[in-house]
Amino acid sequence: MDLNWTGVAAALAAFSGVWSGHVMVRRLEAQAEDIRPLMALFGLAGLLFQAGALWAQSAPVSAALGIWGITLLWDALEFMRQQKRVKIGHAPANPLNPRHARILAEYPAATTIHWLEREPTGKKVQP
Repeated sequence: MDLNWTGVAAALAAFSGVWSGHVMVRRLEAQAEDIRPLMALFGLAGLLFQAGALWAQSAPVSAALGIWGITLLWDALEFMRQQKRVKIGHAPANPLNPRHARILAEYPAATTIHWLEREPTGKKVQP
């Protein structure tokens, strides 16, 4: 009996791609003075992974490359969405980053508070 490892490879690729993409987008967006090069880099990497998925001889490798590729393409768009979350105060701004300093000055809802890293008070919290 031959085992089919495509499902296992796809599951591991999906978990690792989504988890690492989430972490990388948050950290890189908070540090980068300009997110456009990051968006281009992630987009190009995503396209290269998709090309690798088309050319791979192994189904598990093709599945993993395809999932990582589409995840990287999505992460390229997530840089803009993360910046919007910073502007509306849903994600913390980094005051040491000049781009975030401008956001803090221009958008009243922007905050440096890490909403998920605070002690719960049991009542509504004002920023």
